[in-house]
Amino acid sequence: STEHILCVLSEYTMKKSAGAIDNTCVRVLYFLRWNTNITEVQTMEKIASFTINHLLLEPGVYVSRKDKIGAETVTTFDIRMTAPNKEPVMNTAEVHTIEHLGATFLRNDPDFRDDIIYFGPMGCRTGFYLLVAGDYEPEDIVQLLHRMFLFIQDYEDDIPGAAPDECGNYLDQNLNMARWHAKRFLERTLNNIDEKHMRYPGEEDQI
Repeated sequence: STEHILCVLSEYTMKKSAGAIDNTCVRVLYFLRWNTNITEVQTMEKIASFTINHLLLEPGVYVSRKDKIGAETVTTFDIRMTAPNKEPVMNTAEVHTIEHLGATFLRNDPDFRDDIIYFGPMGCRTGFYLLVAGDYEPEDIVQLLHRMFLFIQDYEDDIPGAAPDECGNYLDQNLNMARWHAKRFLERTLNNIDEKHMRYPGEEDQI
């Protein structure tokens, strides 16, 4: 049981501090510690983003969640650029370039620069998350995103932050593909975005 494993781990901690534990015991206890973590993960609640039916999700701009931090609201936007599990995902190089260019643009935007908390890629590489200080809806940031993706689409200079002293993986960049994805997202989604693509599947009837 989990309780038994925790007792064993407690005993291990005491023996280790006294210098009375061998390598075999260490390996066994690391195995037990790993299995303890698995047991704990299985009892955790599913996070909100995993409850969205990705088979129905299309490219768009969605509110992923809103969090209260003291009196402040932080809005997390789901900027979905490719259809999950239906289209090829973006490669890491162009995702990296969009991140560098997008973050630079957003933190220099005169209207939103002071409210931008974070802009970065989803692990699945189908889009990006944008965290903004304030209680916002997709309609409030569509024009900001339109300006940002136009900036990326037309960008031809050196990629900001793509230097060994400024980035941990500075060679993993692809400006041409970043521009292609920006142009595609503008033409397919942002230029004529409708209500359906600003509400998650199942949320349309809550308007």
